[in-house]
Amino acid sequence: MISFSHKGDFSKLTGFLERAKGIVHLSALDRYGRRGVSALASATPVESGETAASWSYEIQNGDGTAAITFKNSHIVDGVPIAIILQYGHGTGTGGWVEGRDYINPAIQPIFDEIAEELGGRLPSCE
Repeated sequence: MISFSHKGDFSKLTGFLERAKGIVHLSALDRYGRRGVSALASATPVESGETAASWSYEIQNGDGTAAITFKNSHIVDGVPIAIILQYGHGTGTGGWVEGRDYINPAIQPIFDEIAEELGGRLPSCE
């Protein structure tokens, strides 16, 4: 006769597997973050190149969720230059400089790839 007894639970194994799963997703998010920064830098209108060179990303991870935030650090007199390039801005003489939608077309393919990898669970950025 064979008998089997077990004391305790599988919490250590479950915790390990959850952490391992998070590492896999974080490495994928890191890869997509780098690709997103590259796409944004390539699509940014260039005068001096400072705005294009100022893209970065940050990954937030916790409580079963993860997010990538893309940032641009080029700010002049408190004005985020990437945003005024995207949406337009007034001039000092009362005119208007029309914005150019360069962020959404640049980043949408990256979002589409993330959604495909995760089973289509991401909304469009449009």
